[in-house]
Amino acid sequence: MLHHISLGVSDIERSARFYDAALGTLGYVRVWEDLRPGEPGQAVGYGSPGGGDKLAIKQGGGADPVSGCGFHVAFAAPTGDAVHRFHEAALRHGGRDNGKPGPRPGYGEHYYAAFIVDPDGHRIEAVVDLPVSRARVSAGR
Repeated sequence: MLHHISLGVSDIERSARFYDAALGTLGYVRVWEDLRPGEPGQAVGYGSPGGGDKLAIKQGGGADPVSGCGFHVAFAAPTGDAVHRFHEAALRHGGRDNGKPGPRPGYGEHYYAAFIVDPDGHRIEAVVDLPVSRARVSAGR
């Protein structure tokens, strides 16, 4: 149903560094950018290598952080290890923990996810929904 999603951000450079790191752990990359320091309307698009954007971050004149049970974006992860790498990279680049990596049996038998709040307050998640043997979760995690 969805073609892509855009998020308003208050600092495009900070947010691009955050999403480069967090989404890179899931195999997603910048597929386009419109960066003109000091000018309005800057943006960066992310998706699969060689594909179109599925997420765009756009400079807004003061993003309004999402609160409560509002907007939430879940990114598909290829493995449980990728969920862990996403969580770690997001924390290192200005994200806040909103749920450590682990199984979420209330969401589904094979649902394995981590939750982060990005630097602008957007709630994001990385999830793999495969049997553990296929999700390749590292021992000891």
